[in-house]
Amino acid sequence: MHRLPSERRHQQTARFLEITLMTARLRLLSVSLRCLLTLTSLSAVAQLPTPASALIQSFDQYRRQSLQEKLFVHTDQSVYLTGELIWFKIYYVDGTFHQPLDLSKVTYLELLDKDGKPALQTKVALTANGGNGSLFVPASLNSGTYLMRAYTSWMKNVGADFYFEKALTIVNPFRPLGLPVLTETPRHTIELFPEGGQLVQGLPGNVAFRVTDASGRGVAARGWLLSNTNDTLARFSTHKFGIGTFPVTPAINSNYRVVLRDDKGVVSSQPLPVAQAKGYAMHVSEEGNSRLKITVATTIEGASEVYLFAHTRNDIKVAERRAIQGETAFLVDKKALGDGISHLTIFDANRQPVCERLYFKRPDQPLAIELKTNQNQYAPRATVTLSAAVQAAGSKTGEASLSVAVYRVDSLVTASTENILSYLWLTADLRGDIESPTYYLQPETPEQTKAADNLMLTHGWRRFRWNDVLSGKPVNRLFIPEHNRLIVQGTVTNPATGAPVSDVLTYLTPPGKPVRLYANRSNSAGQIRFELDDFYGPKYLIVQTNPQDSLYTISITNPFSETLSGSRLPAFSVSESMADVVVNRSVAMQVRSSFGDIRRPGDPASQFRVPTVDSTAFYGVPGESYKLDVYTRFPRMEEVLREYVRGVAPRKRQGRFRLFVPNSPYEGTFFEEPSLVLIDGVPIFNIDRLIEFSPLKISQLDVITNQYLLGANPFPGVISFMTYKGDLAGFSLDNKTLKLDYDGLQLQREFYAPRYDNANQQTSRLPDARTLLYWNPDVKPDAQGNAQLTFSTSDQTGTYLIEVNGLTTQGQAGSQQRLFTVKNPPK
Repeated sequence: MHRLPSERRHQQTARFLEITLMTARLRLLSVSLRCLLTLTSLSAVAQLPTPASALIQSFDQYRRQSLQEKLFVHTDQSVYLTGELIWFKIYYVDGTFHQPLDLSKVTYLELLDKDGKPALQTKVALTANGGNGSLFVPASLNSGTYLMRAYTSWMKNVGADFYFEKALTIVNPFRPLGLPVLTETPRHTIELFPEGGQLVQGLPGNVAFRVTDASGRGVAARGWLLSNTNDTLARFSTHKFGIGTFPVTPAINSNYRVVLRDDKGVVSSQPLPVAQAKGYAMHVSEEGNSRLKITVATTIEGASEVYLFAHTRNDIKVAERRAIQGETAFLVDKKALGDGISHLTIFDANRQPVCERLYFKRPDQPLAIELKTNQNQYAPRATVTLSAAVQAAGSKTGEASLSVAVYRVDSLVTASTENILSYLWLTADLRGDIESPTYYLQPETPEQTKAADNLMLTHGWRRFRWNDVLSGKPVNRLFIPEHNRLIVQGTVTNPATGAPVSDVLTYLTPPGKPVRLYANRSNSAGQIRFELDDFYGPKYLIVQTNPQDSLYTISITNPFSETLSGSRLPAFSVSESMADVVVNRSVAMQVRSSFGDIRRPGDPASQFRVPTVDSTAFYGVPGESYKLDVYTRFPRMEEVLREYVRGVAPRKRQGRFRLFVPNSPYEGTFFEEPSLVLIDGVPIFNIDRLIEFSPLKISQLDVITNQYLLGANPFPGVISFMTYKGDLAGFSLDNKTLKLDYDGLQLQREFYAPRYDNANQQTSRLPDARTLLYWNPDVKPDAQGNAQLTFSTSDQTGTYLIEVNGLTTQGQAGSQQRLFTVKNPPK
């Protein structure tokens, strides 16, 4: 049997798909082993009884099946004009320890408009060092605020609320801004969040509230808690970002409402959530500087005990039991909790969750990044030397990876309000929109501590349901991780009934060079999966079945997520007063597009880095290969095959041509069944049409003269015809064949910026209108944590921002910014 390296790789594809989920679970297991000492110490120190041990066991079993992924996307800036490029770096980490992952190999990145419809979509290759790429902003986009989001196939299992999201502003200078006209006084949204999840009649509790405008931004307001007789029970006001708290002890059979008035006199009202007649309430307070006090109260008669279960991003930290007679309290050392967000859950005696809230612990050892420039002010076309020094506690500083952007800031473009540190430790683990997340990572003050606690009370979230955790059942995942390469999925159905059809052999071909063919049988749900090698750039796919199954319908699944999160886009903030800034940048963009750079012909932004791919056909080295230009050219394909192709025997059966190959190594014998015949990798079943096809359009013919396995599917030899361009050269396919455009992984552009290292370059009359001076998605510091970069300023004067994000292999994240100015020298 003919077995070649390339063939063996494809024979393993089906098996790879089967074990991908197992691989993901094993990787999660290896991550979970880091928690083993923590779990052991919990059991030893707290001497947990059997029920609490059961909670730990159920939770640990669940998380071993549920590897969490996080993505952070660093864009070069946050405001773009049509005609410009969005440059980005993708950081890809596990959700618990924030260490770089090497599981999924594809990120799906989109730009959605205000209606949630995709304006731009791309697929980006992921490695252990993340990924990077760019998006061209076309002139077809209207001005507005767009939502960039990124996710993997595996992340689709937990829903759109856990995708990376970031708001970007797009300005189309050739179209009206289309600013909304306010026809009425805007109303505010009031959200009320009882601490622990509910209010209980007769038990004191706290209620957090959040007041936001239509774009989700916090609104400063004063408020009153009113009874059903309009008596004022409490007065309060917002603290930071429209968030605040007030105390309340609900009376039996009483209703309450909250009235809020903002600084402009706009009044809004919201009823207080109805208090439960019986239940549990919890309250978290500071007990000195080192401990938390979690108070639990209940009105349920016969309640005997409660459990406190705390975890930081699924890493179990505390599991304790307390007897309760109306009220009890847990004291937790803050050092026992991990950095970032911890979930504090109270369970009753039946191990059912009854209260839950979040607690935030500011990371005290982030990746420290120091930035220095050789000057604070530069002239146009000057060389800037940037020194970056990183320091990570407890890890090797040389194991960090940095992404660096240098761009001009003005009334249109401002500094980013989020970075990798605030996203990984805060935003990614909270529900809803977080206003100014970097505020909560600044040096800790009493005001900031209060603001962070308010945030925890109003943005609670977790990536699972306790019913799923406690059930002990295996987790069912609809989407598998693309562990090796891009996966194309589809479904085979019966068009008459719409029912899925199993065990149907399907073929997928991306025509081109090198020759690629994939085969897969539909499973019991009619699903088909193809794992594509070296699939880059815009291409098209041809999908078909054997002729006897051609009446079935094949549909290819949209790989992009069709679900939306609950995020609200901020209002479009570009006004007519910014016209001069927009015109200046628009001119800069047009100059850049028109002139490029004399040392690099064409638009530098259009230069792509061609990936290295396997140039061998999917079947490896063939038994026979014929370069047809070397031989006498015959006008008919039948003559070509009969005259000098030894390994192919054309025969007619029932008036139709069939092609057979020898059954090697048995000399003189041929297979009884026809061989698999291909043109540019596309299976051809109508051999009469092939015989009539002009052989002058064929450049090469390969023959596999023995049985060949494609995946788990055997074929009696392969006959592969290749055209000069790999585009089928006009060969007519069956009208039942599915042909569709399908983008592969993004081809990476090379960022380019001119340098001014000598007098001739500095005095060049070629304009340099760049506002983005530098972009580098992968800066590697040396073993001492130092890196030095150089770039040149442009002709554009103003204030420029250096923005750096970084991550170590140990999961320590950090960010830093620095300003410098560019001014014309005095005359």
